[in-house]
Amino acid sequence: MSALPKAAHTDGEAVMSARNVAKFFGSVRALNGVNFDIHRGQVTTLFGENGAGKSTLMKILAGIQPPTSGEIILDGEPVRFSSSTEARNRGISIIHQELSLAPNLSVRDNIFMGREIRTATGVNFAEEARLTKALMEELEEDIDPMTLVEDLRLGQQQIVEIARALSVNSRILIMDEPTSALSATEVEVLFKVIRDLKSRGVSIVYISHHLEEALQITDHAVVLRDGNMTAKAPRSEIDLEWIVRNMVGDNFDLGSPPTGYEFGDVALSIDDVVVTEASGANVVDHMSLQVRAGEIVCIYGLMGAGRTELLEAVAGRGELMNGKVLLEGEDVSGATIAERIAKGLSLVPEDRQRDGLVQTMTVGKNLSLASIGAFVKGCFTSPQRERELVDESIRRVTVKTAGGGAAIGSLSGGNQQKVVIGKMLATNPKVLLLDEPSRGIDIGAKAEVFRLIAERARQGLAVIYSTSEVGECLSVAHRIIVMARGKISAEFGPDVSKEQIMAASGESVVE
Repeated sequence: MSALPKAAHTDGEAVMSARNVAKFFGSVRALNGVNFDIHRGQVTTLFGENGAGKSTLMKILAGIQPPTSGEIILDGEPVRFSSSTEARNRGISIIHQELSLAPNLSVRDNIFMGREIRTATGVNFAEEARLTKALMEELEEDIDPMTLVEDLRLGQQQIVEIARALSVNSRILIMDEPTSALSATEVEVLFKVIRDLKSRGVSIVYISHHLEEALQITDHAVVLRDGNMTAKAPRSEIDLEWIVRNMVGDNFDLGSPPTGYEFGDVALSIDDVVVTEASGANVVDHMSLQVRAGEIVCIYGLMGAGRTELLEAVAGRGELMNGKVLLEGEDVSGATIAERIAKGLSLVPEDRQRDGLVQTMTVGKNLSLASIGAFVKGCFTSPQRERELVDESIRRVTVKTAGGGAAIGSLSGGNQQKVVIGKMLATNPKVLLLDEPSRGIDIGAKAEVFRLIAERARQGLAVIYSTSEVGECLSVAHRIIVMARGKISAEFGPDVSKEQIMAASGESVVE
């Protein structure tokens, strides 16, 4: 029996609606009179930049936050949920953009946390494990229900988050950036599940910064900008240009490779590097690569190609089983992470929430954390020098914040990512590694990130960034390296086509 919900037939009627919904946080307006419908058995996609109000609207629909004014209509009647539990009891579930899993618990326990299957003698762990296994099979993931979440890669953790929401048998399922950490194959499986849910009458509210990807499943599109709804239309009336124009205007260029200067000497040399996984298999298989000062190199590959493992090993987070890492000719293979940062080698990790930020610290403390040695005097830090560094970093990477004392959680995803990048740029690196630098951020924030990369490259910084979005390869990179099964399968210049890149990675081209 399928683990996914059985629901009423699809008829396309409005099952839930927002009417003149507004939300204020103090004097800050997050939403301003938003109106839209969620149709039974169809996908309503919300598009908008970070800070446009999408996640706030979703939290209102899911009962996490109340609206300041306006109302939510469910089945023709106004509702005002006092909690997410109350909304879930009415059939509304949400998959959050940032994972909310307990890493020290098993997949089974995460899926049934707070709603365990109980019998007269206690929790029925066997039934929970059976249903978890069925969900994993439905999502085409070979994950043991008893595996600890912390032992899963990020994409698998995202699958567990999705499975938990599916297990509730919701009739309205809100998906906030569900594919941000998924491979192309996993995205295809999720879309198959979404189509199956639609056929059962389940309504989907979908948020994604992957615009072309989202268009594959969209039935209705709603665009938000600065808390206002700027446009809405059925799928038959929209295309990519329509979405971007209503999101950010006509200028949405991600940039081009910076020109007008010559590259310097070799800044980073990766020589015959091997990285293995727990099974002993090579995830990076005798790979060599050189990057010169001022050069921007993009590493493209599907999930499992070895991109993350390579960058983490170069930065000192992973163990080298063979080979060397040379920074301006100096072997740093045996250096610690801190020693590599001090020598000029920095990494912006893929998972900003887990590895890039300290959630209990302010924006300023996060920005200054990696370069704390620059303002230490004896046994004390210099608050003035730290403030100067923080203010300069906020200005350089254009973080939209009330100031260095603001909570890091108050920032949008794009601005949090700029804090992580700013933190590493504050160490004055010679080589900057960025693992999926645009994951989970909107097209406007992407353009700003790539502008930062190009600007620093002109000043002599050597940059390597990895991506699983082929379109991002064709932005600021001077050279594109395609990885497959831990090896370089192709190398291209900036004039390569998307089709050539995808073919080299083993990926089929989707029209």
